[in-house]
Amino acid sequence: MSRTIIDAREWQKVFDLESGASLGKAGPLDAMVREVQDRHPYPGDLDAAGNRWVTDTALDLMERYDPSFVFLTYAQQYFSGRFVPVTEAQWAATVETVYHEVERFVALSGFKPVIVGTGAMTPLIEHIDLTHLDGLALCTHWSARYAGLHDPSAADVALVSSLPQIERVVPWLEFVDLLGPCAVDPALLPEYLLVAREGHMFKTVGGAFRKVRRVPAPAYRIPVSADLEGVADSTQVRGAVESRLREGKVALIFVEGLGVEDFPWSYREIGNGREWFFYETGDAQYLTVTTGRHHVFEYPPGYRYFEEDGPGKVFPFSGYFREVPADTIGASIDGRSIAVGNRSMFMHMAAGADISVECFARNLYNQGTMAVIHREDKA
Repeated sequence: MSRTIIDAREWQKVFDLESGASLGKAGPLDAMVREVQDRHPYPGDLDAAGNRWVTDTALDLMERYDPSFVFLTYAQQYFSGRFVPVTEAQWAATVETVYHEVERFVALSGFKPVIVGTGAMTPLIEHIDLTHLDGLALCTHWSARYAGLHDPSAADVALVSSLPQIERVVPWLEFVDLLGPCAVDPALLPEYLLVAREGHMFKTVGGAFRKVRRVPAPAYRIPVSADLEGVADSTQVRGAVESRLREGKVALIFVEGLGVEDFPWSYREIGNGREWFFYETGDAQYLTVTTGRHHVFEYPPGYRYFEEDGPGKVFPFSGYFREVPADTIGASIDGRSIAVGNRSMFMHMAAGADISVECFARNLYNQGTMAVIHREDKA
């Protein structure tokens, strides 16, 4: 049973991660984790101190748990780039800040870093409004490039096929053939996947709730640490991490919103998708790296995610996740592991770490921090 601890600054409470039920009896790691949360209140997604919070929290937790594998995400620059107008000088300063925080972590921890840039960002040119179709168009509020089209009329298909802002209209089975298989209930899946051109973003039911300034740029290739010899694709990063773990302690570090153009470390370029499909920053990209295989169809773009909501939904603190992903790096190693990051949900779901601490924020609203304890038997 995985335990989650919510720290809202004024109070802390423990829940069962899967059911959401409140737990009364303390576990063997609860006190230590709660103290770490209490010492490190989250400053907020857009606060410049957000990346410093990642380093400080990780170092504090490491001192008390002594892991051999650490998974970190630095995401403040992604949030500010996406939602705040920034000049080139301000963006350069933001990149310098995240560079400093990663380097500070590496210097103070002594861990061997494997750094992954999730892809660059580009200014939003225009929304593609799909709210007036006969059928239903859906995309999550974190996706810009992909939307699903459900129950379209012939007029809908003709319209989306004619829009110059849409790069391609892909029949769903063609998409599955590219990156499948797909085990999701077919009733939840769209008939078509719509793909936006660079600089464009879909406007659909349940889409972005905040004004967006930048969207993910084309990221067919992304940067990783230059010393990952032989790694050519995002599915091969896991193997490189595990190889290094046999030699010592390793930190897998995601730096969101940075592509080959602004990655401040020496790097090599690797593939980030297949053919016309590339991963945006999100759950599928994270899981592809941490499992070593493509992860598109567990929670595919444009599916009817709301059909799974309701009072009986499992993992109520974990967004649309229905289970803890299996065969991630942290779940597969014998040594201790932790995950810390200012990206909610992905930290406790994508790495399989024994203990995770993440921001508890939704749509930029800062509600505190959330810790998840998956493994207590290594304490």
